[in-house]
Amino acid sequence: MAAVSLSVSTVKPLGDRVFVKISASEEKTAGGILLPDTAKEKPQVGEVVQVGAGKRNDDGSYTAPEVKVGDRVLYSKYAGTDIKLGNEDYVLLSEKDILAVVS
Repeated sequence: MAAVSLSVSTVKPLGDRVFVKISASEEKTAGGILLPDTAKEKPQVGEVVQVGAGKRNDDGSYTAPEVKVGDRVLYSKYAGTDIKLGNEDYVLLSEKDILAVVS
């Protein structure tokens, strides 16, 4: 999937979407072997930067998201849209693609 490159200062997710800053991938294995860029896997852990208002119910009210800004989360491997802002990598996810909050 190609990454979207944006030149904006603020991104506000809509609905039940969550904007996550991707954590850096591992540079070497547990045994100390350095990994080239082609062998690195896409990280699945990141920090929540922005959250939307939540999922809209049938009566028009919103259900608040379970995650909040600052949470470190584990998300599905192929979920979301990759976004590049400046030198930082982000992913825009639906809340259902978040698997767990990690600490």
